[in-house]
Amino acid sequence: MKTTFTLALATLSALSALTLAAGPAVAAGKSCDKLKTEIAAKLDAKQVTGYALEIVDADKAGDAKVVGSCEGGAKKIIYTRK
Repeated sequence: MKTTFTLALATLSALSALTLAAGPAVAAGKSCDKLKTEIAAKLDAKQVTGYALEIVDADKAGDAKVVGSCEGGAKKIIYTRK
């Protein structure tokens, strides 16, 4: 029983490490325009209307609702109601 638990724990640890390692690489590789288009598609699919998405420098986001991050965190995508 102890061997099964140890194996399961090792597998879980390996999967977690792979996920953490791959996450930033995937996020850094996606262009801001592509991410903005994907977010807009999700909002449109939920029939959200009267909104705007804007790509801004991370330090310019202020109190706006941030719905995405790109360019390694250097840019943010903010959501505003029209």
